[in-house]
Amino acid sequence: MNNLTENSFLLQALADVNFLQLGLIVFGAWLLIALSSRSLSWLANRVSGRFRFFVLSSIPVLRLLIIVIALVLTITSLIEPTMENLMVLLGLFGLGLGVAFKDFASSLLAGVVTLYEAPYRPGDWIEINGAYGEVKAINMRCVEIVTPDDTVVVIPHLKLWDQLIFNANDGSQNLQCVADFYLHPHHDATQVKRLLYDVALTSAFLQIRKPISVIVSEKPWATHYRLKAYPIEPRQQFHFVTDLTIRGKAALNRVGVEYAAIPTLTNG
Repeated sequence: MNNLTENSFLLQALADVNFLQLGLIVFGAWLLIALSSRSLSWLANRVSGRFRFFVLSSIPVLRLLIIVIALVLTITSLIEPTMENLMVLLGLFGLGLGVAFKDFASSLLAGVVTLYEAPYRPGDWIEINGAYGEVKAINMRCVEIVTPDDTVVVIPHLKLWDQLIFNANDGSQNLQCVADFYLHPHHDATQVKRLLYDVALTSAFLQIRKPISVIVSEKPWATHYRLKAYPIEPRQQFHFVTDLTIRGKAALNRVGVEYAAIPTLTNG
């Protein structure tokens, strides 16, 4: 009997809805989200360093704040904000999510956790389930990344629960790059290591404050050199690796170092 009375109060409140006010709330929220996203993205593209990451990370937080305020205003305009009406509304909302939108609700919850724990932020270079790229937008349900091939990949936040997330720069401008060289074992390793170090040190893309390292390991078919260094900006990583590879090969050719070659297998 009490449930019928509460439902009748709710229906009576819905009959007195001011649809003009409701439309203004929805339009105002949409307009604020669009303006804030475009203005902050415009600002982020014109600054660098940590301030750029701070501006980009504020976009999803501001969007969430606007949505929450719009929902509160919408609910208070639809029904009288009494405890009984709110309990009925929350019960219906929870039942609908539990039955029909399990994965969607899981993504929304993971999105809230993402904003709190920040495993990735706009501007980070991440890899999830084999997709690698720069985080462009963190929405309520999903994260959008742009791959090096300029392809947008939309990944639901629920991957946060059961997938490994690789974050290359973790909210900073420090992203380590690696250039690989496979050389014939007959050479002066000390000379090659010093030469590759100088190649990185003289690169126009180098972030001079971060360390440079050359890791050497012996393979059955080659000596493997890994030249590790940091570019000035994470977005320069591919140009940086290209520069290290081209100039590194030129330097090795000047001293006559041979590259490893695996013979081609043919059917005899």
